[in-house]
Amino acid sequence: MSVRIYHNPRCSKSRQTLQLLEQHGQSPEIVEYLKTPPDAETLDELLDMLGLEPRELMRTKEKEYAESGADNPSLSRNQLIGLMVEYPKLIERPIVVSGGRAAIGRPPERVLDIL
Repeated sequence: MSVRIYHNPRCSKSRQTLQLLEQHGQSPEIVEYLKTPPDAETLDELLDMLGLEPRELMRTKEKEYAESGADNPSLSRNQLIGLMVEYPKLIERPIVVSGGRAAIGRPPERVLDIL
């Protein structure tokens, strides 16, 4: 079964999650999402797998959250997804995908549930 991690190597939780996956015998596909952001369709699929709405997957304390206008409560799902594509720093990390399921590695052990 293939495993993918949306990873930020500068984030300690992301590094810990990647290490945990490797300790459990996984060699995940690593997507450095700040360099290669997921497109809107991929984000929509990730949100569905996670059972979340866009704002629940956003890092609301990032300066880009207010600067991009993502804090506007009247924005639609598609508009919020568009902002995450344009400002990938807004996407919570790390996200691990395996077998049609996804989990956020906060805490890192949470991703073990989908392996």
